[in-house]
Amino acid sequence: MEKIKMTTPLVEMDGDEMTRILWKMIKDELLLPYIDLNTEYYDLGLAYRNETDDQVTIDAAEATKKYGVAVKCATITPNQARMKEYSLKKMYKSPNGTIRAILDGTVFRAPIVVKGIEPCVRNWKKPITLARHAYGDIYKNTEFYVDKPGKVELVYTSEDGEEKRALVQEFKTPGVAMGMHNMEASIESFARSCFNYALDTRQDVWFGAKDTISKTYDAKFKEVFQKIYEDEFKEKFEEQGLVYFYSLIDDIVARVMKAEGGFIWACKNYDGDVMSDMVSSAFGSLAMMTSVLVSPQGYYEYEAAHGTVQRHYYRHMEGKETSTNSVATIFAWTGALRKRGEMDGNQELMEFADKLEKATLTTIEDGKMTKDLALITSLKHPKVLSSREFILAVRDSLNRLMK
Repeated sequence: MEKIKMTTPLVEMDGDEMTRILWKMIKDELLLPYIDLNTEYYDLGLAYRNETDDQVTIDAAEATKKYGVAVKCATITPNQARMKEYSLKKMYKSPNGTIRAILDGTVFRAPIVVKGIEPCVRNWKKPITLARHAYGDIYKNTEFYVDKPGKVELVYTSEDGEEKRALVQEFKTPGVAMGMHNMEASIESFARSCFNYALDTRQDVWFGAKDTISKTYDAKFKEVFQKIYEDEFKEKFEEQGLVYFYSLIDDIVARVMKAEGGFIWACKNYDGDVMSDMVSSAFGSLAMMTSVLVSPQGYYEYEAAHGTVQRHYYRHMEGKETSTNSVATIFAWTGALRKRGEMDGNQELMEFADKLEKATLTTIEDGKMTKDLALITSLKHPKVLSSREFILAVRDSLNRLMK
């Protein structure tokens, strides 16, 4: 069979630990036999990010602007333990945060629904799409440790010399302090992305923040969403019978747990990080969720919405077998390949992405799955496969579809 050609490269961002192992397996077994894969490769593994002072992460984001579509493996955001393990020069920020700050936009995450894996929230009948703001907040914070008595202030100095000053805390004993920000233009992009996506997918939008406590910061999010909705989207929503509403984040969480699903849940950056994992886990597994960053400028970055599976990686390095779910990483590749095909008018590439997704879900529905799914499936007598065996089983299903 002649391989499918690609005219424009994808930006490929490799990652860390067990997901890096799966990344290579997926390429070797599910992509390279069928596609003349054209990527511009960036190694975002922590060791190389340290070697380049994290410049590689910035370069990968800029390349995404150039080519329009990227696919990213899961990466480590270092903590103190990682500093020691990798002998890091400094505590690097989240690579996802760096990339999202450069690209702006919104991260849309939705569970991958498959027969035999039912949500543990019994009233969820339809997928819940998480729309996560992809700029600012704690992911672009400035923080430090206060080691002796003193005061921490928030200071703003305008270009013309005007100064605003507010006391954060008068420290009598050691503690920690943090400053964070957001941009009104980015909040506007977030709102428009959510409302446009809602119209495209015919879903209501629920948005929650905490303006009762954060009377300036979170209140600005509420204000911007309401204004853009009223000025630009209200009429279109009413024509389609769609609803937008805002409530406090704790109220939204309570409503979500009693809802049937089938709506977009818009979240600020950190809320979206946490709640998308909750939703994906409740629908089945953290490894069963799609994730795509959609920029207002038309850039797309696809990734798995979970971590690097550290525990499995250490087991793998000891020569022991693992059963790691690769579905979200496979779907990151299919999403990117399909979008590349759409942008280039490459029908073959789009059809291949569809077939690979179908092959992946068919494999699970045939009762062949990794351990995390076997523990929760309603299918009788599932066959538990190792990390590699599952990818090879998907390849067998794909071969049948490609004939």
